[in-house]
Amino acid sequence: MTTQTTPVDHELIEAAAHIARTRCRGDNHTMAAAARAQDGRIVTAVNAYHFTGGPCAELVVIGAAAAQGVHDLHTIVAVGDRDRGVVPPCGRCRQVLLDYFPTLTVIVGHGDRVRTVPISDLLPESYVWADHQLDAE
Repeated sequence: MTTQTTPVDHELIEAAAHIARTRCRGDNHTMAAAARAQDGRIVTAVNAYHFTGGPCAELVVIGAAAAQGVHDLHTIVAVGDRDRGVVPPCGRCRQVLLDYFPTLTVIVGHGDRVRTVPISDLLPESYVWADHQLDAE
C-alpha cells in the first residue's frame, strides 16, 4: 500500500454533495459521485438503484464522462444523500475503477479523516483486466 499523501479535493467533495442534496430523491437515486478529469473538468452523476443491481454513481459517472469526451479521470468521490457524507466505493466499483483508470485516486473517510488514496490501495493484489488484454494492432 502507498503511504504517499495526496491533497484532498474539497471542491470535488462539495460538487458531489451538492448533487446528492439537490438531485437524489427517493429510493432510486441515493448516491452522487463527482470525478475530476486530468484537465480539471468535473463530471457528476447519480446512481440508478434497481433491485436487479442497477449501477452505482461511480459507474454512472464513468459513462457520463465518456459521453462528454472525458476519458482521463484523475480523482473520484461518492457522497450519500441525507447528508451521509463521503462513502467509499463498493467492491465492484473498485474493480471497474481500477480497470478503467489504474492511476485514479479516490477520496474516502469521514469528517476530518477524509483522505485521498490510490485506487490500487483499495483493491490490493487485484486482478487488473487491462493486464490481460491483447495488444491492439
